[in-house]
Amino acid sequence: MITLQDVIAALTGELLENSRMVFTETVIDSRKAIPGSLFVALGGEKSDGHQYVKAAFKNGAVCALIHKDILENFPILDLREGNSKPPIRIPTTPFCIRVNDSLSALQEIARFWRQKQSLRVIGITGSVGKSSSKELIAEILSHKYHTFKNPGNYNNEIGLPLTILNLGSGYERLVAEMGFYFPGEITFLCEIARPDIGVVTNVGTVHAERAGSQSVIAQGKSELIQALPPAPQGFAVLNYDDPYVRAMADITRADVLFYGLDQKSDIWADEIQGRGLKGIQFKLHYENHSISMEVPILGRHSVQTILRAAAVAFLEGMSWREVTEGLMQCSTQLRLVAVQSKSGALILDDTYNATPESTLAALDLLAELKGQKIAVLGDMLELGQYEQLGHEVVGRRAAQVVSHLIAVGPRGRTIADTARQDGLPATAITWVEDALQAADILKYNLNSGDIVLIKGSHGLRMDRIASILEESV
Repeated sequence: MITLQDVIAALTGELLENSRMVFTETVIDSRKAIPGSLFVALGGEKSDGHQYVKAAFKNGAVCALIHKDILENFPILDLREGNSKPPIRIPTTPFCIRVNDSLSALQEIARFWRQKQSLRVIGITGSVGKSSSKELIAEILSHKYHTFKNPGNYNNEIGLPLTILNLGSGYERLVAEMGFYFPGEITFLCEIARPDIGVVTNVGTVHAERAGSQSVIAQGKSELIQALPPAPQGFAVLNYDDPYVRAMADITRADVLFYGLDQKSDIWADEIQGRGLKGIQFKLHYENHSISMEVPILGRHSVQTILRAAAVAFLEGMSWREVTEGLMQCSTQLRLVAVQSKSGALILDDTYNATPESTLAALDLLAELKGQKIAVLGDMLELGQYEQLGHEVVGRRAAQVVSHLIAVGPRGRTIADTARQDGLPATAITWVEDALQAADILKYNLNSGDIVLIKGSHGLRMDRIASILEESV
């Protein structure tokens, strides 16, 4: 783990002798502080970490990184730029290190720590599928390498540095998801993480509200590919089926490996069959070899995620046997979770987030299953100029698949209206304002054999529906 000596060196360039303090963990939430941890006090609109320094110390933190005055009279080591510095003397613990800006200091320390590591980094970005790709790539690589990944949604200018600082010694691979909201963000993250392999899933419409058009989103995602080192160290793993991603091959110094369903790809799949809740079956092709396999991951769309994981594993020197065994034994479930309600209905909980692309994929899975199909579909947020079209496309597909549609939220009206216009009877369509109203309708009207897909953007908190249905009698 990172040491106090590393922190001082990253912030001042000075080597501190006779300091053996090792930080067990780096945290920004005082409630997550453990004995020996480093607490980073970040400013915020709703909550300011400087108010919780005392709480962090109470939970065991031994040092806090601050950039504001705090109420408590803890010892402070002032490392702000522009100050004349006497020889550095470490105060008694717990103590604070004062800097000009704690977020910038966090990022600088992470950059320093990454440079000391000999591991290889796999960076992943894309509009849809980056989190599930991260999970599966990390799981497959862990069959051969000591592998670390960023937890949850630690994919931004705060989460990625925290991930790097919590790297222990001995890790050989880091799988890091990288989010994109504005131009230059991924470039900045790459300067910290220094990825060797870059994986791009696709360029969809999510975040168009903030980023703009798909072409602007593509430019932002391509920052990962442009940041890669040249061959033979660097590899760009690109989706051949997505023209925006395929074009990124022209702007990278790295070697390119294409994956997809097109036979022009370097690694590709065909003979794809959805097997419902048993997973998927397909034939995998790479370097003049092929093998048929069954993988316990739900949905035909998951083949693309599997191809990304296999591509990275092959590039990292894993054999066909290691890759195929890892895939067939994988425990990763790619966001969608199947649970049984007390009524006997099957609930497909895919409420982590929603885009037109991921919702269509979930509806395709629903179409494979036997039973009365009910879809609870909510607003898809941050689509910008694609908002109307995105909800209309989902409504048309829902009309082809479901027996009953429950649309949630103001944008859900577009899904409902389009489904009715495309032939789904008005009596089979219900619109509600929020997730709790949808849950109230379902918990009294589900029967054994019903299949319910729940899908909507995280902001609608549609995950509450599945929880209520699981508990309902």
